Amino acid sequence: MYLNRVILIGRLTRQPELRFTPGGTAVANFTLAVDRPFTNSQGERETDFIRIVVWGKQAETCANYLGKGRLVAVEGRLQVRSYQTPEGESRRVTEVVGENVRFLDRAREQATPPEPEPDLGFLPDGFDDNSLDPEEEPPF
Repeated sequence: MYLNRVILIGRLTRQPELRFTPGGTAVANFTLAVDRPFTNSQGERETDFIRIVVWGKQAETCANYLGKGRLVAVEGRLQVRSYQTPEGESRRVTEVVGENVRFLDRAREQATPPEPEPDLGFLPDGFDDNSLDPEEEPPF
């Protein structure tokens, strides 16, 4: 049995780019900045920039609701593919095919009213974000 599974948490470096295949399938590309869990010899945390590709309805959702700086979790598989440049040079690219993208933070306030975000189902029924007073001491 073989396993090709990737789970990443990071921030988008820019707005996702949405395109459609000739057959009409949506495909979105974006880059995820993922901090390494350790520091280098200078005490600085290094960051990897990982190319993500998402297909179908999820691609459209990402393009509509994600933007630069948004924190997301991406679960998918690693893919290496080859292509030719317009100049005829062969290139290889390694990317993650995102099969599940979770939005981990809310969109920042914008000058124009944002579109409503999809219900991600993070809160159980009967629980409200506003039910906790940040000034109140915890009961434990």
